Amino acid sequence: MIADRIEGKWIDLFAEVFARCKVAAEEPCAVLSESQSRALNVQLAELALQKLGARPFHVVVPTPRQSAPVPIRSTGASTALQGLGPAIGALAAASFVADCTVEGLMHAPELPQILKGGARVLYISDEHPDVLERLAPSPADEQKVRAGMRLLKNARRMQVTSPAGTELEISVEGATVGGVWGYTEKPGTLSHWPGGLCLAFPRARSVNGALVLAPGDLNLTFKRYLESAVRLRIESDYVTAIEGAGLDAELMREYFAAWDDREAYAVSHVGWGTNPRARWEALALYDRRDVNGTEQRAFAGNFLYSTGANEVAGRHTLGHFDLPLRRCTVALDGVVVVQEGKLLE
Repeated sequence: MIADRIEGKWIDLFAEVFARCKVAAEEPCAVLSESQSRALNVQLAELALQKLGARPFHVVVPTPRQSAPVPIRSTGASTALQGLGPAIGALAAASFVADCTVEGLMHAPELPQILKGGARVLYISDEHPDVLERLAPSPADEQKVRAGMRLLKNARRMQVTSPAGTELEISVEGATVGGVWGYTEKPGTLSHWPGGLCLAFPRARSVNGALVLAPGDLNLTFKRYLESAVRLRIESDYVTAIEGAGLDAELMREYFAAWDDREAYAVSHVGWGTNPRARWEALALYDRRDVNGTEQRAFAGNFLYSTGANEVAGRHTLGHFDLPLRRCTVALDGVVVVQEGKLLE
């Protein structure tokens, strides 16, 4: 485990990323956290805002009691705010919010109200600063993501194949397209750090085929590299069969079933990673408590398939899998954007 100590270099790092978010002197900035937040990141956020001459204040709430039948991990839908009006109002009144909640506000029900006030929200992923340090965002990251988003917005069909047997047909016509590069300058928007993702939330009945997870692919809900193959059969968005004889398949079957919710089996979003500094193998080098796996969602050339909530398709659930696959080929209307796990320019 890496020491949870404030380092001057990390104060500078946080200040550099906040400066990319156009944080200015005398600007009122909120630091949102919960009782189970990573205290080191909360402290670094405050010190970095002070270094920039901003006027930080804290919104701190107790982490709610667990309500799900299994542990909730990597949903991007923090339940920390619990609809608490005064806290939401304080965040909406700030022009910049450093989001240090455990799960992040990306899909939280309170986010639209916060953004409506014009806040720029940056979710600092629940990673140790040692991870964040290697993945400080840059304008080059933004250019790569924006280029991918343009391709997605103009596409009608995504095809995904792999040597392991993945064969997916995905309609992206009418999908909501998103992208994150690690900072945000525009009022009323959210990004997360680390960044480097192009995503599409498909409409209902848009995904069919087979998704085959090979050894070395990742199940980030479990923070685990797969050691045996798992084949997911997907029909009209829903996983209808989980095939495989090893522990990895058994773990997935048990976790899916524990939700007792059909929507947990449905597609949330699809896309690919663009960050050349994010490393596939880095998960093996950290204790689990020191990482949230955002780096492995973003490494350049991975195909990211996620199950769970998809507001575009009218589906809501806390069950969620993020599954980055290597060595896939991703094509949009026949034009290859990822070739056997290599991101094309």
